[in-house]
Amino acid sequence: MSASQRIVFCAFTLTHSRAFCLLRSSTSSFRCYLPLARARSLTFTSSVSPIMPYNQRRGGHSQQLWKQKPVTDTPSSEVEGVSSSGAEAVTNGISGLSIAENDGQSSVPSTGFGSFQLPNQSPTQGQKAIWKPKSYGTVSGQTSAEVGNLPADDTATAIKGNASEMTTAQKSRMDLSKLFRGNLLENFTVDNSTYSLAEVRATFYPKFENEKSDQEIRMRMIEVVSNGLAAVEVTLKHSGSLFMYAGHKGGAYAKNSFGNVYTAVGVFVLGRMLGEAWGAQALKKQVEFNDFLEKNRMCISMELVTAVLGDHGQRPREDYAVVTAVTELGNGKPKFYSTPEIIAFCREWRLPTNHVWLFSTRKSVTSFFAAYDALCEEGTTTSVCRALDDVADISVPGSKDHIQVQGEILEGLVARIVRHECSQHMEEVLRDYPPPPVEGAGLDLGPSLREICAANRSDEKQQIKALLQSVGSSFCPDHSDWFGVEAGGTHSRNADRSVLTKFLHAHPADFSTTKLQEMIRLMRDKRFPAAFKIYHNFHKIDSVSNDNLFYKMVIHVHSDSVFRRYQKEMRHRPGLWPLYRGFFVDINLFKANNERDAEIARNNNLEKTVSGNGGVSGTDGLANEDENLMIKLKFLTYKLRTFLIRNGLSTLFKDGPSAYKAYYLRQMNIWGTSAVKQRQLSKMLDEWAVYIRRKYGNKQLSSSVYLTEAEPFLEQYARRSPENQVLIGSAGNLVRVEEFLAVIEGGMDEEGDLETEREAPPSSPRRAKDEVQKDEGLIVFFPGIPGCAKSALCKELLNAPGGLGDNRPIHTLMGDLTKGKYWQKVADEHRRKPYSVMLADKNAPNEEVWRQIEDMCRRTRASAVPVVPDSGGCFAFPFIILLMMTYS
Repeated sequence: MSASQRIVFCAFTLTHSRAFCLLRSSTSSFRCYLPLARARSLTFTSSVSPIMPYNQRRGGHSQQLWKQKPVTDTPSSEVEGVSSSGAEAVTNGISGLSIAENDGQSSVPSTGFGSFQLPNQSPTQGQKAIWKPKSYGTVSGQTSAEVGNLPADDTATAIKGNASEMTTAQKSRMDLSKLFRGNLLENFTVDNSTYSLAEVRATFYPKFENEKSDQEIRMRMIEVVSNGLAAVEVTLKHSGSLFMYAGHKGGAYAKNSFGNVYTAVGVFVLGRMLGEAWGAQALKKQVEFNDFLEKNRMCISMELVTAVLGDHGQRPREDYAVVTAVTELGNGKPKFYSTPEIIAFCREWRLPTNHVWLFSTRKSVTSFFAAYDALCEEGTTTSVCRALDDVADISVPGSKDHIQVQGEILEGLVARIVRHECSQHMEEVLRDYPPPPVEGAGLDLGPSLREICAANRSDEKQQIKALLQSVGSSFCPDHSDWFGVEAGGTHSRNADRSVLTKFLHAHPADFSTTKLQEMIRLMRDKRFPAAFKIYHNFHKIDSVSNDNLFYKMVIHVHSDSVFRRYQKEMRHRPGLWPLYRGFFVDINLFKANNERDAEIARNNNLEKTVSGNGGVSGTDGLANEDENLMIKLKFLTYKLRTFLIRNGLSTLFKDGPSAYKAYYLRQMNIWGTSAVKQRQLSKMLDEWAVYIRRKYGNKQLSSSVYLTEAEPFLEQYARRSPENQVLIGSAGNLVRVEEFLAVIEGGMDEEGDLETEREAPPSSPRRAKDEVQKDEGLIVFFPGIPGCAKSALCKELLNAPGGLGDNRPIHTLMGDLTKGKYWQKVADEHRRKPYSVMLADKNAPNEEVWRQIEDMCRRTRASAVPVVPDSGGCFAFPFIILLMMTYS
């Protein structure tokens, strides 16, 4: 086919990456067809460019005993298996392309937290063993006893051990190239011997959306406290990002992602805090901490507060984290520690804790709400903490002083109902576990987080590498979640989405898998807006065989409305597991013989018997709806920065000052802001809109660094009068982040959703909705049709006078002449020249390659253009049969 012949371009951007369009290129304008979907026109230019913590439902224990639990050596899931049935339609976009490591070395050497050496010391005689409290379970005391008396070979542990033996004795290890070609998954079929095992790997509290108004919740809280049924627990809401850690093998996770700069920063900060706390013992304690989490299948959740990951309400003075949840994952439903247990756990391991207040009488809880009402529009950290200290029955200061490490701008408070006995348990913990010493305060622990990020500004991957090397191998010896498995070369982390179909069609290997399958089926049947992202599990690569596959699944909820809808389903289905925030699951698909079939069936029946209704029970006389009573109370000094200034940038720059004014007035009306504050804020925000529009024109200020402009403006505004100072709360302590802000390619946040802001287009004329801008790049590729004159077409385009009619440079890489990994080289080249047109002169034969191309587009804001041979076709089905088979 010559260049003069007609070709078909299929252009798609990230927002329409799953809708393939047909474009004919014989004229300067193109028509788009969407097979089996609504048709729409596409106009191009003349060129080709187109918490609150969930109150765990506790069992009917007559009393809670603080006792040491024996540490078991039972390994976490070693079961092997697999299942499959039919291919599943491609749905939500999947993030993550594991790019080969840069040959360049990090400019920050690996320090292992300072130059001190681990002393060869044996534990002191009589040293107290690591404390592990008995968590508030979700099953009754009698049930717990029954589970404890089960024979070892009748538990899920036996399943794992036997499956592991099957792997080593009968299965041969597959090489990585075969794994990533998809042969294992494609050849794996679901039959009666196919089983799936799913284990929660990391999770945070379920997000319970209150259907009652805030005032109704407050009145109900006061009522249950007055009746002696519960207490109200209040904690500070630090302004940061969710970070979860399950050990170096269990993994590090952000809210809806892993293996990125967010989790690398979290690992570094956690490792550094352990270094500061333990000093010369740090390396030893880091290893012990990882082993403890792994052996006991536990996960800790933290609020990660740092200046390198983008702006929230105030740039912190220090980079730190506070533990907000400790979770026993076990082999079933996650069990969350109570706050006294969290404090005991953290003080044993010298981890940072949050500030906590307890209100156990009607007088104290009423005084708490009155204090918030008085401070909600003007409160800062100092005034709020002082007021709560005065009225609380118990006040436990955090190990990180919010004023010192973050500042005076306080995001808010989180109040929730807890057991009435929590006050007594808190007193016991404070007596038995005093604040631990800080042994590493005077030691040189190596470069700081900000210094490492500043010294490694080349790309995101280089920063990640430098951070992980600096934290040291004692704490983070395995980097496969970030860089894959070096022995196998560079491969995408993404697994084929048919894994989910096979998982749902396979027999569940235990009761937990049954409940997780039930949850996923419900969400899919109800069409809840959520994504089930599947990735290869590099930690299990040595255990992979033809009949034993391992994956990671991320359950990413796109809208808070899902949690409300799911709660309604839980009321109709009492045994349904909660929908957690930060939800990561390890999946094992495996085959079992007849003997194993019978054993798994026996274990499943036994688990169902002891699990009863799924672990749901009341809590000491509280109605079920009262167990989850919680309320978030935020302060206006924080909201004016985040909701009114940062979140209003898009409206201000795209729709103008009038639309922005309507936006912020609507927000203040929703909050119930007083008339006085509304007038004061309106005056300030109108002045802000004029100031920032005059300075930036049509180029929108990035929300990730909005405080660079907002903080100096607020400081100047506050100086004009005492009234303005009270309105702003605190200003003038700006931390300059431009030199050490983390490199986040594609502009995504920890949720994996956000994209880089672009310059707002002129108000007139408006650009067509689907037109591809000339200042964006293009990646032209050929989806798997050999012999279609790719090289000839690329050569003609390269030699065409004027290129594509705009000023974008055109580059090409010929597959036959390119040594090494072709698509990796394309990614590297296009990252260096993101606004160019890249002609990928090589077949792109499968979905794995298409996902790599999609990932390139996401990271560089480019558009991908598949090129396929034209055919007569018809209006409804313009693809030829061969092409339809290629895309199926």
